[in-house]
Amino acid sequence: GWHNYTLFIRDDGLIFGYFEAVGSFQASLAGMAKEEINLKWQEFMAPYFEALGDARPDETMLQLEEYFHVG
Repeated sequence: GWHNYTLFIRDDGLIFGYFEAVGSFQASLAGMAKEEINLKWQEFMAPYFEALGDARPDETMLQLEEYFHVG
């Protein structure tokens, strides 16, 4: 579903994730949701997220619009 997946962390503990979708953002999320290893990863990562309620971290992801890129 995605590649070039990177997590960044600030000194205050804020974690920011980045990945490149093969197709669309929603198609990538749907594809990863079908993978057993994804569920294990989401359960492992859940303690590092705030205010998830009953959701997994990947269910609260937001797509951000790219506004600047130097290539």
